[in-house]
Amino acid sequence: METAGSPGPAPEETLSLRDGSQVRVRPIRPADKAALSEAFQRLSEESRYQRFLSPLPELRPMDLVYLTEVDHHDHEALAAFDLNGAAVGVARYVRWASQPEAAEFAVTVADDWQRRGLGAVLLDRLGARGRAEGVRRFTASVLAENHEMLGLLEKLGTFRVRRSAGAVVEVEGDLGEPDVSSRT
Repeated sequence: METAGSPGPAPEETLSLRDGSQVRVRPIRPADKAALSEAFQRLSEESRYQRFLSPLPELRPMDLVYLTEVDHHDHEALAAFDLNGAAVGVARYVRWASQPEAAEFAVTVADDWQRRGLGAVLLDRLGARGRAEGVRRFTASVLAENHEMLGLLEKLGTFRVRRSAGAVVEVEGDLGEPDVSSRT
């Protein structure tokens, strides 16, 4: 579902990561429920905890609906697939209803695909989608012990700690203005 003035979903891209491996990145689709469920089952307990901030043994059918049936405007999700078609990562944002220029984001990368640069690639593409849809600021809740994600955000340089509440760190980053060349 597109909204008036929306540039529509992002195109599919094949991208090379820093280790030379390739992934296909595209907007998530409702038909991706099985691939997302399989990818979730391959995540370690630690990765699940870091992403959902609580233990989560499985994705329920209602979770899969929420995670795959998105409008690509207020809720965007970009999925990465290896060249065999297995889901290996997802980045998503959900726009804040009370602040339409802001959205909460999250990135999940399969354990065996971590430390290859996939998280940075997904976050970069997600930021471009957000800018194209009028999002100017990303926020996230990150476990203080999730050094990989906090390190990634520090390297990007645009994120800052907004608040630290015990085990959870609230971060915020400005996305800047949309690239006008992406609207053509």
